[in-house]
Amino acid sequence: MSAKTIRDQRDRRGLLIILSSPSGAGKSTLARRLRDWDAGLRFSVSATTRAPRTGEVDGADYHFLDESAFKAMVTDGDMLEHAHVFGNFYGSPRSPVQEAIETGNDVLFDIDWQGAQQIRNSALGQHTLSIFLLPPSISELHRRLVSRGKDDAETITRRMQKSWDEISHWDGYDFVLINDDLDQTEEQLRSIITATRLRRSQQPGLNDHVRKLQSEFEDLP
Repeated sequence: MSAKTIRDQRDRRGLLIILSSPSGAGKSTLARRLRDWDAGLRFSVSATTRAPRTGEVDGADYHFLDESAFKAMVTDGDMLEHAHVFGNFYGSPRSPVQEAIETGNDVLFDIDWQGAQQIRNSALGQHTLSIFLLPPSISELHRRLVSRGKDDAETITRRMQKSWDEISHWDGYDFVLINDDLDQTEEQLRSIITATRLRRSQQPGLNDHVRKLQSEFEDLP
């Protein structure tokens, strides 16, 4: 890590960067591209009550919890957001996110509109940047779901049915992008993140710097 990167992290607070979209609109691919662009971006590791799939590692892919442990974290305020999806609970543990933003590290969230709303309404909401990705068309959304080969026909139908509810909440986000070209959308995301890192709320040292400038004025002959 360069000296400049260390200084930049020390001089600002981290961001909670939320990417949301219906399944198939490209958020997972773009999240990976953002991590390649900036290795300092941390991906929020969600907690879930579902069973691990083959090859998944606890603490890396998900924090795998039983339902009682998950609900206890919710009750104790240790989840920034949580939801019940397709028969399982999912949520974002608060502690690692709090630590990241206090040390100037950005955290990337791949969550739905309900989770985004919960985080925006949390104590960390002022440090949130929310971005919604729209597909260029519904037919293209369906084509992408089919072509990636991850789901059976029943699951694809269920995801398509859920997509309209997700899209209907597009206006609750700071930025909305139509992802019809991955390279262009990635460039737009980079610009948005770079600019938002410079918000006043992300630069805790600004007040001290302005006071220093004021004192220098007072010392002028």
